Amino acid sequence: MGPKGGDEVNLVLPGRNYGYPIVSDGDHYDGRDIPDHNTRPEFEAPKVSWNPAISPGGLIVYSGKMFPQWKGDLFIGGLSSQALVRVDVTGTNAAKGDQWPMGARIREVEEGPDGAIWVLEDGGRGSEGRLLKLTRK
Repeated sequence: MGPKGGDEVNLVLPGRNYGYPIVSDGDHYDGRDIPDHNTRPEFEAPKVSWNPAISPGGLIVYSGKMFPQWKGDLFIGGLSSQALVRVDVTGTNAAKGDQWPMGARIREVEEGPDGAIWVLEDGGRGSEGRLLKLTRK
């Protein structure tokens, strides 16, 4: 979770600096600009970023058998985005995948032993705070 906007996924490497708060794809919460990553090449740029923010909650690296096409991908619970977010990971590269609107803040994501994806609603702002099991159709 980053500044106002600019939530990001990084590949963490030894000795690298990722720039915040000197560079970011977002802005300071008081409205001041933060220069973008491409203005300072000495800082490692994120693999994926969101602006507006998704406000990440829980995160998993999927390893199950139910959705083999997503093995190794990231699943992130979105609080402000009220979404389940998938990041497509291939080796050391990543790209935005799917973003499914859930109608509630998603606090946590877990993988069940059968490969199902479990999501937990936040329970605030009118949500019922449900625990949902996502499976194949």
